[in-house]
Amino acid sequence: MKRVKRRYLALEWDFEGFIGENEFMGALWGSVARLFGENGASLANLVLIDYSGGSKMATIRANLVAVDMVRAAVASVTCVSQKAIAINVVAASGTVKGLSRRLPKLRK
Repeated sequence: MKRVKRRYLALEWDFEGFIGENEFMGALWGSVARLFGENGASLANLVLIDYSGGSKMATIRANLVAVDMVRAAVASVTCVSQKAIAINVVAASGTVKGLSRRLPKLRK
């Protein structure tokens, strides 16, 4: 059996107010499902690794084969809780440690 390769994406967003973890991941999952259907959503296998509402940054994990799909879905999220939002992929890496080296803000 072949091992599943994963990539970690650091996301940063611009949103007025506070957005909770569940709302954030719901918006991401909804965007992936709208663009690529349930098959694409299951292929992406998104998992929230780290979330910081104060610094407006998050780390998610996705399957390597679906990274381009996830990037497209992240860019297409435009509203959460009836308010405008813009989410950007800041960096991507094969490990959380490598990602934290690139982004000192994500270190705890």
